[in-house]
Amino acid sequence: MEHITNQEISQNRPTAVTLGNFDGIHLGHRALIDITKRSAQKYNLKSVVFSFSPHPMFLFGNRKNLALILSIDEKKQLLEELGIDIYVEYPFTSDFASTDPEDFAADIIFEKMKCRVLVVGYDYHFGKGARGDYELLKSVGQRYGAQVIRVPSVDLYGERVSSTRIREALVNHDIKLANDLLTEPYFVYGRVSEGRRIGRRMNFPTANIIPDVKKLLPADGVYATKTVVKGTVYLSMTNVGTNPTVNGSTRTVETNIFGFSGNIYGEYIKTYFFEYLRGEKKFSGVEELSQRLEKDKINTKNYFLSDDFKKWSHKY
Repeated sequence: MEHITNQEISQNRPTAVTLGNFDGIHLGHRALIDITKRSAQKYNLKSVVFSFSPHPMFLFGNRKNLALILSIDEKKQLLEELGIDIYVEYPFTSDFASTDPEDFAADIIFEKMKCRVLVVGYDYHFGKGARGDYELLKSVGQRYGAQVIRVPSVDLYGERVSSTRIREALVNHDIKLANDLLTEPYFVYGRVSEGRRIGRRMNFPTANIIPDVKKLLPADGVYATKTVVKGTVYLSMTNVGTNPTVNGSTRTVETNIFGFSGNIYGEYIKTYFFEYLRGEKKFSGVEELSQRLEKDKINTKNYFLSDDFKKWSHKY
């Protein structure tokens, strides 16, 4: 997959483009991407996901939970797995935000990108004052002989699927809903750093994952997870929080990987979150904490034997 992160986007081959922010690559985003890929295949075009960096919410500060469901690296990984030919992260600045919508559509999408099929969500707006919409894109596209497809809203459990809804689910311990909206388990990908080794002394060694600083983490607590280390998937349980029992002060992601004992400091691992087990608690000391961790381990194993996990078991 070609990854473009600057304004040098001109193409020498016609493309099918889907346009948006795509944070989370959720159920609705996947509908857009699927139509884009099928259009590219039908008309012999390059498939393109055209996004922006940084996410506009960081410029405008117009989101309640100001963080990314997927880090830049995580989004790139997923789009590559989905078989996209070109992923554009167009630089988003104050000057660019004031671009006339028609100029953006004509100059960047239809001319430079050589777009012949453009796919957008039913309520997509863009450009100065958010005046750009489907009707404008359709009008401009006609001048270039391009087809513009508007994809209807995708609903789940009676409400529209959106990145905002996923963020709210994550910060409210509703990992099950977040995963259903995402169509695959929420995950944290990051490098393993050396910690204080307190868990090792309790026979619960943990991999301390350093996520992207803009990554939205789930609410503090203990979760049943699976962790991928060097291509192998392990059962695991993961604590998100400050570890108050041992006087922690920094919010961390610490994963106890069942049946793994190797040294992975400096390695990158991926931890998938499936079930919220309990909130983070300050125990009387490490002995009480250790006893609680034993129960958490049993609860984690029981979850992965339960009917709740069956819908994920074919892949994870």
